[in-house]
Amino acid sequence: MREKTSCALGAILSLCLLVICLRYAVNLWPFAFVHSLQVHIGVAVIVGAALCYALSRGPYPVAIFAAALLVTLHALVMQWQVLPSAVAPALAGARTLRILSFNVLGNNNENADRIVETILASQADVAFIMEAGPLEPLLNELSAAYPYRIGCGERTDTCDLMLLSKLPIREPLVAALSDLRKDRFAMADIDINGRTVHFAAAHLTKPYFDDYHGGELEILKEIIGYTGGSFVLAGDFNAATIAPDMQDFLHVTGMTTTGWEPATWPIAAGPFGLAIDHIYVSPAIVPLSLQRMDDSLGSNHYGLIAEILIPPAA
Repeated sequence: MREKTSCALGAILSLCLLVICLRYAVNLWPFAFVHSLQVHIGVAVIVGAALCYALSRGPYPVAIFAAALLVTLHALVMQWQVLPSAVAPALAGARTLRILSFNVLGNNNENADRIVETILASQADVAFIMEAGPLEPLLNELSAAYPYRIGCGERTDTCDLMLLSKLPIREPLVAALSDLRKDRFAMADIDINGRTVHFAAAHLTKPYFDDYHGGELEILKEIIGYTGGSFVLAGDFNAATIAPDMQDFLHVTGMTTTGWEPATWPIAAGPFGLAIDHIYVSPAIVPLSLQRMDDSLGSNHYGLIAEILIPPAA
């Protein structure tokens, strides 16, 4: 009985490993979301392989254990490879900015007051808000602290993605990344210490909606490549940094995370969830810290706050 149970468990674990390892052979969008779970599935298979070995000792559970350990370690290496430099250089004349990124949830109307209070209390210089509809009645309160805005009536007829800034913005742009949803990309230039920095916000389609997610990342790559210069890109990407199309996006653009990324979704999973909300920067910008907001404020995502250092223009 123990051997039969071990055999059945081993078959299930092997199937889980096969799904994870498909990323190394072919890009299939139906499995795109699973790739964000590589660490979670890898750890589960490691535990399952240990149980399998306890039930019936043999070479097969050991092989499963080793393979699961390799794919889990590779997922961690992929996260490590896109981390910023561990030591921030001392740059004379550099300016520190605080960035907030938060998907507030489109039907989270009962918490709108608390969300606005939190945005104001964050002391963020630039805030990226996704699914901003609940905040529309409170735009005047936000505008007192953030006089510069894109979204919710500014260059859009929707109130979905919103960029708020305490600093003057230039060249505001709103666009769709696909034909599925409009106004889910916004970008503006801010002059800091003689350097023009492009601040952009994106809200990507879920990766299991056909191949829209990969296509939207391709559009983002084109925008960043064509624009050039220094970039801060934040938003809800609906995928972890280790997903294959996200890895490709970061490698092509040369962008990094702003620190080791905390889990932001789902709320119920707490620190064991997925980091699908991101704040990325181009190499010229120096990340100082990245933290998750303490309270989700009724959203199904936690927000992020990052501090970055903008060097003066060369």
